Order: sequence, then structure tokens, then C-alpha cells
Amino acid sequence: MPFLIETFDKPDHANVRARERAAHLAYLAKHEPLLLACGAKLNDDGSTAGGGIYIVDLDTREETERFIAEDPFSLAGLFERVSIVRWRKAYVDGVSYL
Repeated sequence: MPFLIETFDKPDHANVRARERAAHLAYLAKHEPLLLACGAKLNDDGSTAGGGIYIVDLDTREETERFIAEDPFSLAGLFERVSIVRWRKAYVDGVSYL
């Protein structure tokens, strides 16, 4: 069963996010088969809200914790907090998995 990861950036760490963005995107590309969805959280005006959402197709919490811990954003100390919860894939791209 997949997991949802929500990350929350440390205050005043936009420079870390910008500096590590290319490495982060390369990491995501390397793990593309695991990604059901992924993206930055945004404010209503489209500016960054300082965090992200990942929905990953991994079997265990331990694998999920390792996945996010090895993300360059994590390694650079960007995240103030990370939340991980199991997620039931019900609908993706208009397709029912129930």
C-alpha cells in the first residue's frame, strides 16, 4: 500500500531549496517508478509554500523513511518536519482502483 509524505521546510530556508533543486529533481527522476504523485505545496498566488507532497509506491514505512531521508532536500537539512501516513489508492487520473 502506498504512503503519503508531506514535508514542511524550515523557515528562511528558501535558499537551500533553490540550491538543492537540481539534485532533488535528479533524485526524483532516478526514482520515477516509485512516484504516484509528487510536487511542491503552493500558496494561492502560486508562490512556494515551503514544502512538498510525495505519494510513493513503497511497501513499508521503513522504505518510505529511507526514501525521504535520502532526498537531497533532506540531506541538506531543508525540512523542519516530515509526516508519513499510509495512503489507499482509490482514484488516480480518473481511474478507480477500488
